[in-house]
Formats: sequence, structure tokens, C-alpha cells
Amino acid sequence: MVGVAKEAARAAAVRRMLEARSIAVVGASVREGSVGNQSLIEIRDGGFDGRVFPVNPKYDEILGWRCYPSVAEIGEPVDLVILGVSNALLEDQLRAAAEARAASAVIFASCYEEPREAVPPLTERLAAIAREAGMALCGGNGMGFANIAGRVRALGFYERKDLEPRGLVFVSHSGSAFSAMLHNDRGLGFDLAVSAGQELATTAADYLGYSLEREATKAVGLFIETVRDRLRFERALERARERDVPVLALKVGREALTRRMISAHSGALAGEDGAYEALFERHGVLRVGSLDEMADALALFASGRRAGFGGLASVHDSGGERALLVDTAASVDVPFARISEHTTKRLARLLEPGLDPVNPLDFWGTGKGAREVIVGSMRVLLDDRDTAALAFTVDLTTEDSPEMGYIGMAKDVFPRTEKPFAMLSNLSSGIDRSDAKELETAGIPVLEGTATGLAAFRHLFDYRDHRALPPLAASSPVSDEVRERWRARLVAERSFDEVEGLELLAEYGVPVVPAQRASSFDEARAAAAKLGWPVVVKTAAAGIHHKSDVGGVRVGVADEPELETAYAELSSLGSEVTVAAMAGPGPEVALGIVRDAQFGPLVLVAAGGVLVEVLHDRRLAMPPLDASRATRLIDRLKIRPLLDGVRGQPAADVDALARSLVALSWLAADLGQHLDALDVNPVMCSPDACVAVDVLVLPRTGTADP
Repeated sequence: MVGVAKEAARAAAVRRMLEARSIAVVGASVREGSVGNQSLIEIRDGGFDGRVFPVNPKYDEILGWRCYPSVAEIGEPVDLVILGVSNALLEDQLRAAAEARAASAVIFASCYEEPREAVPPLTERLAAIAREAGMALCGGNGMGFANIAGRVRALGFYERKDLEPRGLVFVSHSGSAFSAMLHNDRGLGFDLAVSAGQELATTAADYLGYSLEREATKAVGLFIETVRDRLRFERALERARERDVPVLALKVGREALTRRMISAHSGALAGEDGAYEALFERHGVLRVGSLDEMADALALFASGRRAGFGGLASVHDSGGERALLVDTAASVDVPFARISEHTTKRLARLLEPGLDPVNPLDFWGTGKGAREVIVGSMRVLLDDRDTAALAFTVDLTTEDSPEMGYIGMAKDVFPRTEKPFAMLSNLSSGIDRSDAKELETAGIPVLEGTATGLAAFRHLFDYRDHRALPPLAASSPVSDEVRERWRARLVAERSFDEVEGLELLAEYGVPVVPAQRASSFDEARAAAAKLGWPVVVKTAAAGIHHKSDVGGVRVGVADEPELETAYAELSSLGSEVTVAAMAGPGPEVALGIVRDAQFGPLVLVAAGGVLVEVLHDRRLAMPPLDASRATRLIDRLKIRPLLDGVRGQPAADVDALARSLVALSWLAADLGQHLDALDVNPVMCSPDACVAVDVLVLPRTGTADP
């Protein structure tokens, strides 16, 4: 109950900050251009109708408001204190706000000071003040927030005053991205935008949680460098799914920390960004690659329409731009609707001779009866069962008579369908802004680029597909006794050899090749005779993690003379070897477990073999998985077509691979906190089975995660 009360108090402080009815501005000033002056202007011009208290002992009045010498002399607790002061004054002024029982504060300054011996950094001291007082704290090193719907602006710099709330939320670790989104000229209406800054006390998870309790919130965009509060963040994402509110994320910083020397392939493949890939996959967060893509996707989701079954239909007035769209759709993985024969016949009756009744559709012939042809074609395509959404793909250059041209046609079709519908222009700089505004006012999304617009549709379909996943309901494939036995073995922190690693996999249900240890040629010969020729012989010398890198593998050893030669060659690495049965030929896939310091164990599927890190074709997820989620990961690999068979090769048993991935995910869920990494590479995928032929188990050194 204490935890519940604490969470409720935290949420209440965030709500009082974002919906403040009383604001104090510390450092208020009459000097134009100063943060203290601009903060007051933003409050006034933003339409705030609560109480405002400028704080500065130098003045009696600023902009018509009485000015106070200190926060304490206001005489009542305020909802929000804006600290428009320098780094040197931050600690004293935040403490004064806390002592005056203010509910929250905003810090714009960088919070930097020169390090001092035995003195905690300023950021830590500020965070401690806020925590002890139960205050929400936006910043530091941010630009504040703008609650457009609530007419609360906690801003120290100029932002547009003509903003209209239309159900969108944007939370950013970048102040510049925050300001850029507020200055958009395309009708993206943000109810709330927050520049979260350093998140000294209040994090993106808090703002996300607040937004998802508002019925008006249609979609949320995140520009994030990291997640500082994993549990609250995941709870907020779960709430987003409950509310059917799409969350789009632009996650930056994926490259800077990914070049570590890591013993396991799984760790090297995951890098520092793999945890976010897994986090987003688990919760259906839609990852965008740029602010332009974010804007197009938010515009599409803001219409509130959801994609049903099928793919994209698109209509064009240019054969060349239709070809551009087809090429781009392939690169961003957007499926097209496969229209029926009935739809084809209906289109043929509308189109001029010589125009193919296909999707995507080039509708332009001579222009005769253009409105009937274009509007009719869109309606026919929207009637097709396999059309999940439609793009009216024309360049929105200036029209002499918009109501008679494409603008009017779009406004005719849009209200007559419940399917997602958008205007898609191929060149953002060619768009007539007045025409675009007319469309946006009618509720019609305008997408401003071929690649970004198509990516927005892909996100629409991805969102649909993720929501269609069944609830994850399963249990560990092993008994408590088995799980505890392997846990104790891992906690002992002794090195695992390959045979023991294969035994671990087998107990969890991952098919493995039969294998035996050998310390001499005679033992190797006996093992080969028992397993059946031909065999694989591998070094089992301690400390060698990747045997092929040191020439430690001999494949297809067919008889005793070949075995004798192989053993002699491998003996240079040590007398210990593993003798294993040969697995059937087929594509090689890698499976793995890697432990992330913040997000815990992750499970991985990747292109396998000796080129595992070169190809860097992998997908990660949070364990556990079920068959549908495992198949979803496998289907997104670039090597996926190889599993279906190429150049006369038979198809691999993909269902068996998915079962192995599910089994490994439960191993990760049960034991992952005791592992640094686990590599299963390769898994040989044949038509009859998928079998693990090699494994590397690295028990965790040090204390396990709680």
C-alpha cells in the first residue's frame, strides 16, 4: 500500500505541474530577451488564466503582476515554480521552493558546476531536494513544457502562440526537437509537448503516464536518448496498449557505445541498442528514423483510423512517380493490396483505354472526365477487401480551383470511408501550404515525402499486426527441480563446456546434436564409433570461445584415419575435444541470450555461421516468447527467404526453428539473470528439423540481478 500511495502522490505532483493553476517565476525580469521576461510573456500570451507570481526582489511589478521578493513571501503553496536563474542560484532557489511547499518546478539551466572533492554533483543535490519534497521537476537543461490544451506554458524561450490542440503528445530529450515540433507548419496539433532535459526527478515515463490518462490523447511521439525509469516506462506502455494509443519513438545514440569487445556473438550483435529494440518489440512501440518520419506517422495516426486486413492501395497521376512509390515501398517494406478480379473489372470500366486496372493505379489518361475517374477509382479500391488503407499520391502543388481539383476529390472520398486515407506528396518543398491546411482542417492527413509517407503506412500496419498478437500465456517447459538445478550450476560460476551447454539446451527443449567429451584419441575413437560416422571434432580447450577462429573444428571426419589426423592437429590447442554427430545440411541460424544491465535478459535470433557478426542480421526480444512472437522475429530477418529454399534447395522447418526460439526464451526468462551470454551458433535448419550443433555458455560473474 505504501508503494501505491507513493505512486499516486508522484502522479499527482506531475498533474499539478502540467495543469498548474498557480505559477511563480523566480528570476522574473523586465529585460526583454531574458529568460525571466520571456517566461512571463509565454504565460500571458499562452492564455493562462490562473494566478501568476513574479519573484525578484528588484521589482515591485512586472507586466502588470505584483512582484515578490521570494517564493516564501507569496504566502501560499504554488503548483509550479519556474526557475529562470543561473546554475549558481539553482540549489538555493529550488530548496526555497520546496520549503514553500511548491508542487513542482522547471529548470532551464544546464545544472553544471565545477566538480568539488567530497561534494555530490549539483544534479544529484537538486534531484535529492525534489525527491525529499515530493516535487515534480522538469529539466534541467531543457526548454520546459507547453500544455496547449490546458493553456499552461512553462517556457523560457519563444514558441508559437497559434498552436491548436488536436490530440498529439510529444516528449523529447532534445530541446531543439521539442521546439521544431512546436514550430511545424503542417497542422500537427500537440495537446502537450515536454522538453524533459536531464530528467533529474521526473522522467519521460511520468509524462507518458500522464498523457495516457487523458481521453483526448490520440498518439504519442518520443525523442529519447535513454530510458531512466524502466518499470514506470513499461507500465506506461502497457497502459498505451490498453487505451489503443500508438507510441512512436525516435531513439538516438545507438552507435556511440556499440563497439565494445564482447566474448559472445550475442552480446556483440545486440550492442547497446538491442535492449531498446527488444523493449519496443515487446510493447509495440513504433520506431521511426527521423523527425520527418515521426511527423508523417503522427499525422496519419492522429486521424484516429486503424488499418484492417490487407495492404496499401495507391492512386497516381504519374507513371514515373508510381514507379518511384513501388521502388520505395519495397525498401521500407510496405505491402500493397492484392485487389480482386471483381475490383479489376470495376476499375477497367472507369479507366480510359490503355490504362491498366492494377494497384498501384495510374489513373491519368487524357484528363477527360477526371473527377469521375479519380474519385470512382479510389472508391472502388477502398471497397476491395484487401485494401487496408489508401494513399492519394499526387504532388500538392498549387491548384487554381482546389475544390474542383485534387483537394475537392479527397474531401469527397475521405468521409465516405472508415479506412485510413491520406494525401501523399512526393516533394515536401513543393506542397502548397494553404491547400495542405485545407486538407488538414478537414481531418485528412497530409504525408510529406515518398519514403516518410510510406514508412507512416508501414507503422500503421505494424501497429495493427502487433495488436493482433494473442495474449502471452504459457509457462516454463521445465520443472522447478530442473530450473533450480541449472540455477545452482550457473551460480557456481564454473566454466561450462560444450557438452554441458548442449545438455542445458536439450532439457529446455532445444533439439541438439548428440555429443561426447574426449581427452585422448582412444576416447575420441570410442565416441565416434558410438555416435556413428561421419562426425565433427572440435577443440574443448578452456578459454576458447569461438573455435572456428582458431582452426579448432574438423567437419565430416569419416573414419579412424581421418579422426587420428584431426585429433593430432587439434591437440596443439589441448587434449580435450568434443566429438559430435553431423547435422543435416541447411541454412545456418544463430540463437542467443544476452543480459542487458538495465533491461535484463534478451533473446536473439540472427543469421548464423562464421559470418554471424559480419552480416549483423538479427532481431531481439524480451523473454519469454510464444510461437507467434517467435515467428514474427524470424520473419523479419533478411535471410528469411533462404529458409523457404532457394535455387532448388528444400525449405527449412521454420516451425521447428520457432519452437527452439520459444524454448530458449524460457531458458532466458528462468535463468537469464545468471548468464552474461549464451550463444547457440549454428542451428542447422533442414527440412525435417532445426538442430543446435554448438553452444557457448558464459555464466554471470558477480551478483545476479534482483
